[in-house]
Amino acid sequence: MAISNVTDQTFNTETSEGVVLADFWAPWCGPCKMIAPVLEELDSEMGDKVKIVKIDVDENQETAGKFGVMSIPTLLVLKDGEVVDKVVGFQPKDALAELLTKHV
Repeated sequence: MAISNVTDQTFNTETSEGVVLADFWAPWCGPCKMIAPVLEELDSEMGDKVKIVKIDVDENQETAGKFGVMSIPTLLVLKDGEVVDKVVGFQPKDALAELLTKHV
């Protein structure tokens, strides 16, 4: 499954079922660029169990505000539309895989 880009309009639909990792990011954010290849690897390894979506906070401030995103990257783990976990800042792949495994 490929990583999808979502917007304020599509966020709820895209995160309503199953386990979803939502990456709140911006194009100018250095740590966001660093975590992108980590998310690609996770997607190739766990894509059958976990959906990964990216949401640009500059273009989608409503959703970022709704979840209280103050720093980026912020990664939310949602299960059937409900936030079950949250991490802020760059995370190594092993830490993210462990985080996601708790919820699948």
